Amino acid sequence: MPFFRRRKPWEQPGLQETPEPRVNEWAALSRRGWMALAAGGIAAAGGAAVWWRFGPEEAAAEEKSNKTAPRSAFFPAKRNEEFELDRPLTDEAAAARYNNFYEFSTGKRVTPYVKEWDPSDWKIEVAGLVERPATFTMDELGRRFPYEERLYRHRCVETWAMAVPWTGFPLRKLIEHVKPLASAKFVKFVSLDHTKVKGARRTSKSEPFPYTEGLSIAEAANELTLLATGIFGHALPKQHGTPVRLVVPWKYGFKGAKSLVRIEFVERRPATFWTTLGPEEYDFVANVNPKVPHPRWSQATEWDVGTRERRPTLPFNGYGELVAKLYG
Repeated sequence: MPFFRRRKPWEQPGLQETPEPRVNEWAALSRRGWMALAAGGIAAAGGAAVWWRFGPEEAAAEEKSNKTAPRSAFFPAKRNEEFELDRPLTDEAAAARYNNFYEFSTGKRVTPYVKEWDPSDWKIEVAGLVERPATFTMDELGRRFPYEERLYRHRCVETWAMAVPWTGFPLRKLIEHVKPLASAKFVKFVSLDHTKVKGARRTSKSEPFPYTEGLSIAEAANELTLLATGIFGHALPKQHGTPVRLVVPWKYGFKGAKSLVRIEFVERRPATFWTTLGPEEYDFVANVNPKVPHPRWSQATEWDVGTRERRPTLPFNGYGELVAKLYG
């Protein structure tokens, strides 16, 4: 008898949107089942750019959300002209409508789910193997570490890309302030506890939340590594990971943990969200590398969220001159 394999839902040709399940069945998915569904719905898996189409009311609501992002005396910050781009900036509205924020949605339209979330009175703790542990409010963070704007390329593991004007400060300045002990070899980044947030999706016990990421001390102290508090000249909108997120432009975007509540200096490499779910698909180092394909798609090219232009992927996302030395 011939063997016929039934296609899974995420393998159907012409799939045009990442599923956004908001139902109880999520909780019953196995770890691998959830991974397959989330990864399989990615546009990049088919090698084609996907563009979300909005009705007029949806578009207007997301434009309003983006334009009314929290503002303060810290924005806009002076641009650091040392960081230039080889391409135009991505359209701000396009960048605001295409986001990964798994605490709220497995699709790209995050804004509808974060509108009830109130991130005011935010604090970020810096702890672990340091001489000077500290906890900062956002106001204290801005006064202690003056902000600047930098133009960076952003590359997602799903093959989409943006050119982004981030506002923030080099993580190395925070490292210098807290003075890590000699035993500290890695830095662990912990995102918000979404179980206490309105609008967050119901997640299964197999998903290793809270979202965590990690870098070696050398990577964290590299001049490119940024703690970002703003984008396009104002504070981060909720869908971008307000009020503070990690930006590591030579790595795939999943390394950029959003809405950080804790930065911890540790001796051993920390477990991280995606590496825990699928180490064969999402390795800890996660440097952008066009020669190493993701198990489900090629990384040789990327497409721009704003224009849908496709271009070759650059090793280290074009930042090799500044970071290749970290890897011998």
